[in-house]
Amino acid sequence: RARQPFAAASSVRAWLSSAAAPRGGDAPAFEFDVAVVGGGHAGCEAAAAAARTGARTVLITHKFSTIGEMSCNPSFGGIGKGHLVREIDALDGVCGKVCDYAGIQFRMLNSSKGAAVWGPRAQIDRVLYKQGMQAAIRATPNLDVITQPVEDISIGPDGVIQGVILADGTRVSCRAVVLTTGTFLRGEIHIGQKSWPAGRKGDQPAIGLSLTLERLGFTLGRLKTGTPPRLDGNTINYDGLLVQKSDDPPTPFSFMNSTVAQKDRLVVCHLTHTTPASHRIIRDNIHLSNHVQQDIRGPRYCPSIEAKIIRFASKESHQIWLEPEGLDTHVVYPNGISTTLPEERQLDLLRSIKGLENVSMLQPGYGVQYDHIDPRQLHASLETRRLPGLFMAGQINGTTGYEEAAAQGIVAGLNAGRKVTGRTPVVFDRADAYLGVLVDDLITHGAPEPYRMFTSRAEYRLHLRADNADLRLTQKGYDAGCVSRERLDHMRARKARLDHATDLLQAFQLTPHEWIRAGHDSTCRDGVRRSAFERVGRGELDLPAVRAMVPGLADLDEETFKFVAIEGQYSHLIREQQTSIERYRREEGMLLPGDIDYHRLPALSAEVVERLQKVRPPTLGAAARVPGVTPAAVVMLMQYVRRAYPGDRAAIRAAEQAGAP
Repeated sequence: RARQPFAAASSVRAWLSSAAAPRGGDAPAFEFDVAVVGGGHAGCEAAAAAARTGARTVLITHKFSTIGEMSCNPSFGGIGKGHLVREIDALDGVCGKVCDYAGIQFRMLNSSKGAAVWGPRAQIDRVLYKQGMQAAIRATPNLDVITQPVEDISIGPDGVIQGVILADGTRVSCRAVVLTTGTFLRGEIHIGQKSWPAGRKGDQPAIGLSLTLERLGFTLGRLKTGTPPRLDGNTINYDGLLVQKSDDPPTPFSFMNSTVAQKDRLVVCHLTHTTPASHRIIRDNIHLSNHVQQDIRGPRYCPSIEAKIIRFASKESHQIWLEPEGLDTHVVYPNGISTTLPEERQLDLLRSIKGLENVSMLQPGYGVQYDHIDPRQLHASLETRRLPGLFMAGQINGTTGYEEAAAQGIVAGLNAGRKVTGRTPVVFDRADAYLGVLVDDLITHGAPEPYRMFTSRAEYRLHLRADNADLRLTQKGYDAGCVSRERLDHMRARKARLDHATDLLQAFQLTPHEWIRAGHDSTCRDGVRRSAFERVGRGELDLPAVRAMVPGLADLDEETFKFVAIEGQYSHLIREQQTSIERYRREEGMLLPGDIDYHRLPALSAEVVERLQKVRPPTLGAAARVPGVTPAAVVMLMQYVRRAYPGDRAAIRAAEQAGAP
């Protein structure tokens, strides 16, 4: 094993339910500033972020051994998702560094397309990931761990959060709570026609918290997801299957890393496909799967194999990636064949697939149904509107995927920590980050189906690239109190290198004739001087040529060259997008009063009024993004606010001029 990325520390104490402490009563057993409920991807990032702000934080989870558990696929990143991991890392989050420690295959998806949609992805060793994440939690100052289920939230007579109640009655005092319960809220597992309460195979659901949220008046919904069977890799015939290798060299997730821990032990994946026989087995037995039959929305973009057969009835095959679950295990994850058929039918299905004719199934696939809240009940800080001090992150907000959960976790944890230390919320807008796109989509549109991030959801993709996340976010994170000085200095040093290279390339200008004399042909013979920056952007100068020609860049490194080349290639589009961003921020800058009664706008239709009352957008720009709100309605709303709230005009005008939300 490679050295772990985080040194074990004594800053975490795992308290067990048998701890001698007051039960119930007035005196709390433990006192903290922030309590984070749930040790999954959202919970780990939320707890670490809250602790980094200086808040005394406790992570409360059923078992310390399941912190960092990868419940479904053994991978991180992808299209849009990889951007989120880079942004989490830019804010000093932990999952990027842990992925660089535990990753066993790294690929840059979409690398043949434009840089805006490149998606870093890594295949992960499950055991190493848990080890790395648990070490990260241990090494985080201000962070403790309690291993107990949470059954209730304690609220004082003044409506202020006082803490949480554990399953054994112990009260943990705190001033902010972050719920990151994943699929555990009234979770129920389904295989065939069998079902039983569970948040994940082998783990009990959280029933009490669902009842608490209902009692507090939150609107809950029901979603479902699923996971494929696990296979014995020793019984797979890989002959004739397409081999997928790792990129060489691998690209780390973390901006703090120049390489990855397992670079000498990288693995391959294999591609196979379902067959017409596979589809017949599914069609003949789909009536035996209650999970599929029930009218509960599942993930559109990561559907079960049953849903694929129904939705794409004319397709004769579907891809299945055979992904190793680790370096020291023979377990294989068949990505693309999530199923809830009865166990015996699952084995028939598997053995109808090339390479799996004699496969052994180690664990059947299963589905999970669980409660979630309507995320339109949240502020952009991920604090709930109904109960101040209560934050929510992850699948409880209707999302799917580790990356989406972790991204919400860092936003909620950061803002919970700032709240209890007397600071204002930090909001990421749609031009700041994919974090902002994610949160804005959730609080504006809700989650009628499990939400997944894609680059297509962002309006400013050229600005929100994966390779510049630190340049966009690290200074903001440092100002917010969740980024270390070490990371800030690292970002500033990188930015200085990029700016220096860009300046020298832009300053080095030659006429077409001079470029030809220097050994570089020119397609333009108009006599106009053109910079090396332009030519690098058009792919007409490679790194050796730049090192040889441009004074001061003899030692230019490859990473800096690649970044500058992207900036040069898209420079005119980036300038145009920056203009769009400024216009967007002017619209976001008009704040809407929190007490506005939309029923008092007689010119608005009943449908528009209903939607605005439900979402309660914080800005005029957010109101324009609410489904069903017309441009005419936005103009009427702007005019009404200016007329009905004359005392707020100065503040509104100042916000508009500042161009900031």
